[in-house]
Amino acid sequence: MTGEIETGKVRSMHPQKFAMWLFLVSVVMIFVSLSSAYVVKMSIGDWIYIEFPSLFKITTAIIILSSVTMHFAYISAKRNNIKNIRIGLAITAVLAIAFMIGQFKAWGQLVDGGYHFVGNPASSFIYVFTGLHVVHLIGAVIFLLIVLKQAFNYKVHSKSLLRIEMCTTFWHFLGGLWLFLYLFLIFNN
Repeated sequence: MTGEIETGKVRSMHPQKFAMWLFLVSVVMIFVSLSSAYVVKMSIGDWIYIEFPSLFKITTAIIILSSVTMHFAYISAKRNNIKNIRIGLAITAVLAIAFMIGQFKAWGQLVDGGYHFVGNPASSFIYVFTGLHVVHLIGAVIFLLIVLKQAFNYKVHSKSLLRIEMCTTFWHFLGGLWLFLYLFLIFNN
């Protein structure tokens, strides 16, 4: 019959995945709140428009590429290709470090342009947005390294996907979050 609940089928989510999704929702709430504060503060009138660091374009390309390599590792795990899991995770880790170095250098470009954390609300928000993103990315890199270690211990494969699924989800989330922040800042400057 239509509309009846079929007995015997329980739909559930692994508790660790559920906790991760709660964490991601809280991260979204933080950045939505900051984005709202940005728009409100911008409307007050003491806003000085700034030139964004050129490195933001490069770091954006890096984080997109890291999502591709992370997905490659995940697909390799589903196919039991241990060598490619390791390669994909290792390249993703290197790209993550390159992204973070690029963000720190972008902060240097901001300082060179006369935009400091204190003084101009526009530059303050950029430091807060990018700094919080990097903090979350550091957590993701730690998670990534744990999964990479598990891959070297043959604990990541088609019958053991939980950790790499969670890592991949977190990684794509942070990539999407960076794209949102980058586009938000460009269109609201």
